[in-house]
Parts: sequence; C-alpha cells; structure tokens
Amino acid sequence: MSFNNEEDKLQAEQDLAYWRAEYEREKKKNAVLSDRLADANRQAEDLQANLDRIKNSGIWKASAPARDLYHLAQRTKERVGNYGSPKGIARKVQSKMIEKKARLQHGLASFPTPEEAEKQKNTKFSRDITFSILVPLYNTPRKFLTEMIGSVQAQTYQNWELCLADGSDDAHKEVGEYCRELAEKDSRIKYRKLEKNEGISGNTNQCLQMATGEYIGLFDHDDVLHPCALYEYMIRICEENADYLYCDETTFKGNGTIDDMLTIHFKPDFAVDNLRANNYICHFSVFSKDLLDGMELFRTKFDGSQDHDMILRLTSRAKHVVHVPKLLYYWRSHKGSTAADINAKSYAIEAARGAVADHLEKFGFKNYQIISTKAFETIFRIKYEIIGNPKISILIPNKDHVEDLRRCIDSILQRSTYDNYEILIIENNSVKPETEEYYASLKDKKNIRILRYEGEFNYSRVNNFAASQAEGEYLVLLNNDTEVISINWMEELLMYAQRSDVAAVGAKLYYPDKTIQHAGIVIGLGAHRTAGHTHYKVAQTNLGYMGRLCYAQDVTAVTGACLMVKKSLYDEVGGLDESFVVALNDVDFCLRLREKGYLNVWNPYCELFHYESKSRGMDDNGESAARYNEESARFRQKWKKQLEQGDPYYNPNFSLDRSDYSLKV
Repeated sequence: MSFNNEEDKLQAEQDLAYWRAEYEREKKKNAVLSDRLADANRQAEDLQANLDRIKNSGIWKASAPARDLYHLAQRTKERVGNYGSPKGIARKVQSKMIEKKARLQHGLASFPTPEEAEKQKNTKFSRDITFSILVPLYNTPRKFLTEMIGSVQAQTYQNWELCLADGSDDAHKEVGEYCRELAEKDSRIKYRKLEKNEGISGNTNQCLQMATGEYIGLFDHDDVLHPCALYEYMIRICEENADYLYCDETTFKGNGTIDDMLTIHFKPDFAVDNLRANNYICHFSVFSKDLLDGMELFRTKFDGSQDHDMILRLTSRAKHVVHVPKLLYYWRSHKGSTAADINAKSYAIEAARGAVADHLEKFGFKNYQIISTKAFETIFRIKYEIIGNPKISILIPNKDHVEDLRRCIDSILQRSTYDNYEILIIENNSVKPETEEYYASLKDKKNIRILRYEGEFNYSRVNNFAASQAEGEYLVLLNNDTEVISINWMEELLMYAQRSDVAAVGAKLYYPDKTIQHAGIVIGLGAHRTAGHTHYKVAQTNLGYMGRLCYAQDVTAVTGACLMVKKSLYDEVGGLDESFVVALNDVDFCLRLREKGYLNVWNPYCELFHYESKSRGMDDNGESAARYNEESARFRQKWKKQLEQGDPYYNPNFSLDRSDYSLKV
C-alpha cells in the first residue's frame, strides 16, 4: 500500500492499531463467554451423568413406589399451599365456591331476559351498521351447525348477515341442505357451496366475497356467540369510533352447554407486545371493512395461524382497537379442534412463527429470534437485536448492609455478559465502618464510582442525584438487595429499552425461596387500591395466567427495584417525583411515561433475586406505615382518573383483592 504523505501513513497506522485493539477486546470478550458456556456445559454433563448413574442403580428402581407417594404428597402440598390449617382450608373451599359462582355468571346466567332482549332490539344507534359474519364450513356436525347459526339469529342487534362458504365433501351433503333450508326462511343468511375445499383461509375469503356489511366478523363453524355480542360492539363503535373490536372468551366441552366451561380467557386491552408473543385477541374479532383496503383477509401461506397474521396486520392499521371486557364468545373444544390441542394442527406453530416474523419485518426489525416457550408452542419469546454497544449506568442507593451490597455487586461483575456499563453506588448516611472498608476495596474497579448524597433518605431524590452524574445512555435503577440470575440480564432489558416506543423495562424478581416477587405492576390492586404485583408469591415454575409468566408483555408499571430506561426519557419526565419519598415513586414514574405515549414492558427473561425490604429495615414505631398511608393517599389523588378507569392490562373481571387473577363476583 502506498501513501501520499507521512500524515496519511500515520493515520493508517493509528487506524490499524485501533482496530487491532478492538479485535483483541472482542476476542477476550468472546473467550470469557466461551469459557462460561463451556463450564456450564461441563456442569450439565456432570449432573446428567450423575443422574443417569443414580437412575440405573438398584436402589433407585426399588424405591420407585415410595418416591411416587412422596411426589403425590408434594403436589398435594403445593396445591394446598398456605391453606394447611383448618381456617386456611376453609378459605380455600370458600375461594373455590366463589370461583364457581363467578364462572357461572358468565354463562347462560348472563344472557338477557326477554324484556332486556326486546329493549336491546329496539335501541336506536347513531350509526346504521351491518355486520357481515363470515363462517367457513367443512363437514360441520349438525348439532354444532344448529347452535352456531342459532346464536347468530338470537343476536339482540339484528342488522347482520351470515355468510357461509361450504367446502364440505360429498359425504356431508346435509350441511348444504340444512343451510339452504335456513337461507330460504331468513334472507340475512347467505350460502355458497364451493367447488372444492380451499382450507380455512380460502373458504373464509370466499365468505368475504359475499359480504356487503360495513364491519366484518370472524366466526368458527362450531362455536357460539353470546346474544348481546353485536349489541355490545355497536355501543363501542358508536361511542368510541372503534374500528377493530374483540372480547373475552371461554372454551366449553364439545357436546355440552356453554356453562360447561373449561378455560376462561379474560384479556387485557390492546397490547402490541402481548400480541406479538401470543394471539391473545383471537375471538371474537370484528373490524371495519375499510381496514382491508388493498390487502387479503386471510393469506393461505399462514393457514393454521391465519387469524394471528390477520390480527397483526389489521390492528397495525386500526385507529382505535377496542377490547370489550365481557365474555361474549364460546369456543367449542372437541377432538380435532385447536381449542382442544394445538398438536391437532401442528402446522399452526410454524404458521404463527411466520406471521409474527412478517409483522416484525414490516416494523423494521431485523435479526430477531422467535422462540416457542414452555407455556405453549405458539406462545413466543421474542429476542430483538441490540443495536450498537451503548453504555449503561446502574444506579444503586446504599446505606450500610454491606453483605447485601457485596452480593449485588459481585453478581453483576461475575455474571453479566454485557460489558459496557458503569455502577454508581449512591452512599447515603452509612454509619458502619465496614461499609467504608468495602467502598475502599472497590477503588480499583474502573467501572464503579461511589457518589455521596448527604441528605435524608429519599429514594427519588437519591436516584435523581445519581442520574444527573451518570455517563450512560441508559439507566438501570437497581436495589442493593438484588442478585443477578440471568447472565444476559442487561441485554434482555436493553433489547426492549432501545425501541422508540418503549420507556421503562422491568425484570422478573424472585424471593430467596424462588417464589415470584415481581412480574409487573397493576394499578388499583391491593388493600390500598394504589398498585400491586401480579402473580405475587407464585412458584418460579408456574406458567402464569394463560401463560403470561412466559413472555414479554406491556404493563402499566414495573418496579424500580430493577428498571431500565433511556436517560433521555428519564430527564424528559423530570426523573422520579421526589414527593414520593419511599413508596410508589416507580409506579408514578411509569404512569408519567405512559402519559407521554410510551409503552412499559415486563420481560420474564431478565431474572434476579430480590431480598425485599432488607436494606432499610422496618420501623417498629409505625412511622413507615404512616408514611406509606400518606403517599398512598397522594398517589390515589394524583392518578384518580386512571384508577377509576382501571388498569388497561388487567381485566375488570379480576378481583383487585388478590394478585392471582381470581375472578370477582
């Protein structure tokens, strides 16, 4: 290589030295990760070898009956939980009775009386809407067909048309005969016999060709609608200008009545991260026909998950997606139905993954991963690409409790795979000499700084003080009584915090006994009706309500015990509100971010232990309780409107007295 002058040569040498240094840095980083992975693999192999040796031993085989009895006792204990005492067992029985009552009130008991039905039929709405309900038929059993069509004819809002496209084979001609008979009696029923069965997507698209209504509804040939479904949707269309609507749903036994409920799904309001991970919207989807302008309804390449693909596409176009929090759709579960077993339609799994991938690419995401979770094959963990290598500032307030802090710091240093970070320990009025001794031991750590805040303890003010001196592009608020579990915990937070639509990102936190301390925050939950944690004290292995402990999702708030946010957004909303000295400052912060139009996300794949409330201790004189009551009252006043409206991600059919998604009555 020739150079024009010495200056160019010097610059080239400097560039070469820089990139060599970068290469060595990445090489060392990869070497460390490789060593950790190798160690983990070796440990796994050793454990598997020991397990195999034990299982092949005579003692193990002979003790099988005793182990079975033990495991049965353990499962019984887990089911009983903390209800071991007679009083506790009584509470458990009472809870089951309440649950049964709550379930029944959403079945036939929720149907309108003849008087109420007549009143709804005579309601005058501000808009004249025709619903085109699309039903693809294929060898539909007469009982299912009768109940499905009957549930449409029973609608209290009667401006509808039922579009039936029949792909049944020659052995099921009775399907067409019955439909033609009904169509002759009711002009709102439109029937078309298809020359060949085109599958779910093709048959439904044929239904669409018959549709003349302003709104389209998607209905399966073996399911049942609540009589008030269209009436409830008309209310939202007229009052809220909804252009995409969905409701709550339940599965019921194939040959039973709708009161034979198996699983009730009470859903959150629209949440894009939930939808990407899991087609929670599903039934009963109704939308403005205008949303289809220029595109197909169902795409055959996603057959088996065509509804998920359609919902992702249409909700991204919709101006106002509305969730009606009422159980209006009854999904029949029988042999061969997806409601009964996803494996009955195994191709749906790959179709769902493809639908999500297509959606993500349209939003500009690249190099993502879509991974099935243990909850269900079509409930996904989505790993987004991390752009660049931005610096992260970890803010840890501290007063004494050196062992807690040491455990926290050691876990960050030893278990974190992300390397571009700094730790800011905010020293606040420690009195024990060992605290200063520990600080002195950290002086050689170039990525750790000790900041000193001399004022009285105020969690918000301490963090704001540290944030003003942070060098990172991203901030992590972290309690000193936490311990890292996931080695990629920072990456799991960062992949969401980097998105332009996301503000705060929170972690899954466990108590030392591996029960859940934090899995997202719901406003209005708990005795103070301020905010509470869902799935509280649930076992680590629990999948959560409808699998919600297995995928990242939108939430109203996350705890400040481990929270990542862009520093620019932290500054934009003025940091934490210093009038909330100890409690609810994190929830208030998240609500202010939501007011700016940002999403807050909880990611279960960032896991830490949280030894809650140890670092500051408890006030025996009641000052702590009095302060919490005062801050709770101020929170309820400040966020009165939001509390009255309810948490958008927590269905109003759930009790606010419990964190386990119990139904209210």
